[in-house]
Amino acid sequence: MKISKVKTLVVNAGMRNWIFVKVETTEPGLCGWGESTTGQKTQSVVAAIEDVSRLIIGQDPLRVEHLWQVMFRQYFWRGGVVTMSAVSGIDQALWDIKGKDVGRPVHELLGGPVRNTIRAYDHLGCGRPEGMYESTRPEEFAERTLESMSEGFTAVKAMPIPISRPVESCSVLKNAVRCVEAMRKAAGDGADIMLDLHARTTPAAAIQFGRLLAPYELFWYEEPCWSEHVDALVEVSRALPFPIATGERMVTRWEFREVLEKRACAVIQPDVCHCGGISEARRIAAAAETYLISVACHNPGGPISTAASIHVGFATPNYLIQEALRKDVPWRNDIVRPPLAMESGAFLLPEGPGLGMEVIEAEALKHPYQPDGTRACFHSDGSVADW
Repeated sequence: MKISKVKTLVVNAGMRNWIFVKVETTEPGLCGWGESTTGQKTQSVVAAIEDVSRLIIGQDPLRVEHLWQVMFRQYFWRGGVVTMSAVSGIDQALWDIKGKDVGRPVHELLGGPVRNTIRAYDHLGCGRPEGMYESTRPEEFAERTLESMSEGFTAVKAMPIPISRPVESCSVLKNAVRCVEAMRKAAGDGADIMLDLHARTTPAAAIQFGRLLAPYELFWYEEPCWSEHVDALVEVSRALPFPIATGERMVTRWEFREVLEKRACAVIQPDVCHCGGISEARRIAAAAETYLISVACHNPGGPISTAASIHVGFATPNYLIQEALRKDVPWRNDIVRPPLAMESGAFLLPEGPGLGMEVIEAEALKHPYQPDGTRACFHSDGSVADW
């Protein structure tokens, strides 16, 4: 059996384009699906998939590790989010093929499940037509927390500082605190709360805001500042009484190395769509385990991304929780069969071979590519940039 073709299928899902990767083989009917969604740079990633695929056409798809090394090492310029997103989607598809070839789920090929369910958290800000990312109303945060809990979730994540608002402003920070207070009053002790800052604060502002939030017992405080400045993350982590989470923009184990060595966070968030796929996410997770750091894969993409993430999670001892998007588009589950099974806010163990789902291409083609958009945001110095 050889790899015969690598194809991409781009699906517009409103906030982002999902980039699906299909690896076909010379074995009739046997193919694998992966995902390379990044949120922006869709055309660049599609082009990178075409470039990288030339290295593996005609190769044995079951040699997953060998092909990962070929894709990573062959070119003079290694790494970077565009290249590694291409590698990630292909890697997922190769694991899917390997599982289908032997008739077993990917998590079994990774060593077998270490749990029967994976707790999920709901994202209060994604897929809302009225724009939750721009909400400043505490009552809205409370309402949506209760809505998620009514659907079985015991953990929620929110962004209480709108994308378009300057972060280092006393009025903005105090209103954000009121939003978190409303969430905690609504949830009581029935749900954990995570906050996402999208790396928009300086260390000083992150600490200032974090101290105001101390009474609300956050489950984690996500991306308080840029992960490239690891000492800044250490500063924030040591100053606040709740866990720091980071890593969604980082690719390969080498970018995670210093964060782990300095224990700059309590939770790392590799994204299987660009960190290096299932293969590299497993290596990052194993490295984190040696530093007593938990793993929670970042997952704002499509259904293949979610499937790949939970297969990693089911086979990873230090896996904490899984991000779950459900309402970004109403047809999310129409383009795959079968959809992932959830119960009481948790993912159930997949039983099908490979990743356990197939893309319904005719349905996916109903939502063609749209150019990536930008939104205005503020840097920590107050200047405006496209985001």
